[in-house]
Amino acid sequence: MNVKSLSNFLLICLILLVTSCSQSPIFKEHKTVFKVGDQKEWAAKDLNDQYWEKEKPIVYDGQIYWLRTPIDILKTSEPLHPYGIQLDVYGEYEVFWDGILVGKNGNPGQEAVLPPEGKMWATFSIPTHLTEKGEHLLAIRSSLYYFPDHSGIWELHMDYYDDLLNDRLTESSYMHLFAGAFLIASFYFLFLFLSNKKEYATLIFSISCFLFFTLILAEYSKAYIPIHYSMHIVRLQIIGTLMLGISFLIPFYFSMQFPFPYRKLLFIIYAGLLLLFFLSRYVFELTANNMALSMWLFSFGIVAFGVYKKVKGARLVLLTLLLSLVINFVTRFSIGIFISFSIILLGMFYLLSLRIKEQRLAYEISLVQSTRLRLELLKKNIQPHFLMNTLTSLIDWVEEAPHKGVLFIEALAKEFDLFNQIENQTLIPISQEIALCRTHLEIMEYRKEINYSWQEENIDFEQKIPPGILHTLLENGITHSLPLEDNSILFKLVFESNTNYKCYTFLTFGSILAGTKNGNKEGTGLKYIKARLTESYQEQWDFTSEPVSHGWKNTIKIYS
Repeated sequence: MNVKSLSNFLLICLILLVTSCSQSPIFKEHKTVFKVGDQKEWAAKDLNDQYWEKEKPIVYDGQIYWLRTPIDILKTSEPLHPYGIQLDVYGEYEVFWDGILVGKNGNPGQEAVLPPEGKMWATFSIPTHLTEKGEHLLAIRSSLYYFPDHSGIWELHMDYYDDLLNDRLTESSYMHLFAGAFLIASFYFLFLFLSNKKEYATLIFSISCFLFFTLILAEYSKAYIPIHYSMHIVRLQIIGTLMLGISFLIPFYFSMQFPFPYRKLLFIIYAGLLLLFFLSRYVFELTANNMALSMWLFSFGIVAFGVYKKVKGARLVLLTLLLSLVINFVTRFSIGIFISFSIILLGMFYLLSLRIKEQRLAYEISLVQSTRLRLELLKKNIQPHFLMNTLTSLIDWVEEAPHKGVLFIEALAKEFDLFNQIENQTLIPISQEIALCRTHLEIMEYRKEINYSWQEENIDFEQKIPPGILHTLLENGITHSLPLEDNSILFKLVFESNTNYKCYTFLTFGSILAGTKNGNKEGTGLKYIKARLTESYQEQWDFTSEPVSHGWKNTIKIYS
């Protein structure tokens, strides 16, 4: 996936969302009044309602109650282009405009005996002769069987009827395109994590993208899925749960990129604060806004600390946080919160792209380093010092014991032949590496006249490893060890594996030379081993080398 192209696509979607929400008003809504009861005369435009209640009533057992809202139309509708009214109302209801029934949503007053009918968000067309410029009256006859404390109009919008229908679908289309981009990103980075399970930041970003995708679907599914008001609380609980997850994961992701002191304690406090908001009984917008604001403040503090520590990428991410705050203030809540989250996720995306770039550069450097060290290791085995000592020992053996001299020559030729076979390969069978080690021990036994022995335990000969790494450990053991009292040094290779990793333990049984037990200098051999492991397994490996009571212990773990 091209990071730049995906970022550009998301920015274009953001611009379309912002521009699609800007339009001049055509109506002015006045204060709504309420009255419990049921009289058809209450729909009349000229009814005197000055003594009606100004607060939302609580109704029981599906009682009928009425709402009356004066509305000023600022521009007369076109003859073939009628106005419509879009309502967000809890309950089942009938809609009257200037005393005339213009729509019905469910069966008010019969909710207890009839199954749920109608939808939470409904749009009604108003006849053109009733939408002249001036004062009008919207009256709603409603019942509220399931949630008696949620009476009233939660949202009212008036526009051309066709535009009301089209705008909602257009806005939902943009948001679903937007959500699709994050769904693709979530799967892409999930696969990246599965290929390198140590990169938990990639997993956190993948989960955040998926939660954001699900949040958009939960919010904008109302445009095409008829949801009865009795199920709306369930929808809000789903949205609240998704908000809780996103509000926790985003600061947690930033904390992985910009580590700070007392992280564990602060995140326990922060998680408790989010749970307090989540379990509170405030209206949904306030609860969601509190979680989003807490997420922003905590993230801002973490990123600001990263800027203070001069961490790469922290300044740009800080700018995205500030931009998200501005957008959230200048747009309505249902749009601003998604745009703000999107910009923050783009900042997270940027940090992840920097991380991936650094890993790619490190891998390319490791390839160059591996090639250089491979050449140095080969040069080390054919350097004049090695050849002169070997040839001197060979002359002595030929003069004193010609038969053993021939065996010495054969072992030397075999080692060079094996080196020639494996030098340009990335992975070789473990049997080939063991053969190289055994041959080298034969040569060194002739040279140093020390009894070298080799043992293996639980070796899986189907496995492959980078060439020369066990040979390098063997050379280090020979160079930095003295023989035991019986003039012997034992080398032992132990293999174990499970579903998570494969482990090679290379043991040297001998006396450690003075000065090497506490030495911290990393020689060419160890650099070669680490470069080879990085070349083949990226960062999915561990290597330790330490002195023990019997000599030396080297452990190589390769993670699945």
